[in-house]
Amino acid sequence: MVKRTRFDETACPVARSVDAVGDWWSLLIVRDAFDGSRRFGEFQRGLGVAKNILTTRLRSLVENGILEVTPASDGSAYSEYVLTAKGEALFPVIVALRQWGEAFAFAPGEAHSELLDRRDEQPLAPVRITAIDGRPITPADTFVRKA
Repeated sequence: MVKRTRFDETACPVARSVDAVGDWWSLLIVRDAFDGSRRFGEFQRGLGVAKNILTTRLRSLVENGILEVTPASDGSAYSEYVLTAKGEALFPVIVALRQWGEAFAFAPGEAHSELLDRRDEQPLAPVRITAIDGRPITPADTFVRKA
């Protein structure tokens, strides 16, 4: 088996983030948690992922503080996986990936799911990156200061 490269000690925030949630199953689990999935069986049915893979990804998300295990909200003996504040902070990432996918991963007119505002059932505005003063920012407007 190939040993996984770890990025948890690098000075790059993107690499550390990918280390915590960078595989597709983990991001899809987080997406489903935002959509209301809470129990192992809900994630498994919704994703169609093998139980051993789901177990590993859920454990990693809990270890990284993105999900926490809580007693079932209905008082049953089951446990539930709930997004932590750290997990909820991934919302803009999930929305940006969704909007990128809507723009580039579907043929024109091809049906796809939509993320809507509960208040008015309208699509969300595109995610924008802005400077601290509110100016729109493009990649050409930025640079990385290495640690």
